[in-house]
Amino acid sequence: MSEEILGRIAAALERLAPAAAVEPGFEETAYVWHTDPDRLQPVETVNHVDLSLLLGINRCRDTLYSNTVQFAKGLPANNALLWGARGMGKSSLIKAIHDKVQLSYKTLKIIEVQREDLPSIGRCLSLIRRRPERFIIFCDDLSFAHDDAHYKSLKAVLDGGIEGRPENVVLYATSNRRHLMPREIIENERSTAISPSEAVEEKVSLSDRFGLWLGFHPCDQDDYLAMIRSYCDAHGVTIADNILRAEAIEWQATRGSRSGRVAWQYFTDLAGRMGVTI
Repeated sequence: MSEEILGRIAAALERLAPAAAVEPGFEETAYVWHTDPDRLQPVETVNHVDLSLLLGINRCRDTLYSNTVQFAKGLPANNALLWGARGMGKSSLIKAIHDKVQLSYKTLKIIEVQREDLPSIGRCLSLIRRRPERFIIFCDDLSFAHDDAHYKSLKAVLDGGIEGRPENVVLYATSNRRHLMPREIIENERSTAISPSEAVEEKVSLSDRFGLWLGFHPCDQDDYLAMIRSYCDAHGVTIADNILRAEAIEWQATRGSRSGRVAWQYFTDLAGRMGVTI
């Protein structure tokens, strides 16, 4: 084979090879991890609410805040799994705490990683492992099916393999499921396996690798109404208590549930009717 042909083959392979990931300057406080090509995309404005507006989750708020401050100071901190009822502020809490803590600790950054990009998480860690900044890896709405191998990639963050988890990285994940997989799949594998205890141990034990388990539960009516009133006060929406109560209860009845998300949806409608921008 001639040198010319070999050169053309080499050039073609080089064009097919993914470009090396470019390390950003980390001037922003938040980034999103993308692949093809690998890159950390800066986020100029993070969609978050003020921490003071997240009501009814005081224990979770205080625990995660303390853990985040420890991490930002360079002290030991745990990975955290926020699990439980939908719409109760799991994702909002992570973003709100990051926003508050980074005001005092400028080196604290947050990187959002989509579930489908978990297989590439090792390449992301290689970019930030030796950086002086501190990084929260944020995985939202995390769950796995019985034949899903993505959970193995997550161990690169939780355990870190032979290198260990980077000292400047902590993982915060949210899920509607405590064990990150549907209960019916867990029960099915236990009932059909030769060794039931071993059948699901690998997948269930993934959640055990989180040092903090923070449970979120449906709110009661008083907390639901208090959430809406706090939104009104924060954004200057004036409405009588009896009217707010009647409308808010009717609103949640049409949704079939009470949660922070439903409270915000009612408030958004109310603010729009009142001509108030938020």
